[in-house]
Amino acid sequence: VALVTSRRTRRWVLPKGWPMDGATPSEAAAREAYEEAGLEGRTVDVCLGIYSYTKALEDEGDVPCVVAIFPLKVKRVLRDWPEAKQRKRKWFSTKKAATLVDMPELKRILREFDPFLLPR
Repeated sequence: VALVTSRRTRRWVLPKGWPMDGATPSEAAAREAYEEAGLEGRTVDVCLGIYSYTKALEDEGDVPCVVAIFPLKVKRVLRDWPEAKQRKRKWFSTKKAATLVDMPELKRILREFDPFLLPR
């Protein structure tokens, strides 16, 4: 599992973002994986799970967010990517990744994830 550090708190997180420009959730996941982690590939249109958290925005204060997780079958790992200077990227086993993230629902999803069960 590829995790990146958040820009503000430097905690380990999954790449994620807001769906924009009429993109489907899985298309948004692929875009964010590229922008935040320098990963290119094909998303599997299967939601692995959902978790929620509160995002602190500078102008609007705290905003409740719900995240749907879509796996990406990675084809290329880029050396340089749009947010490379703002984030670290690192690969972890699912068990190790689950110990590094903060949200309990995300911990559970990562512990239960088995990439070999994804559709080909």
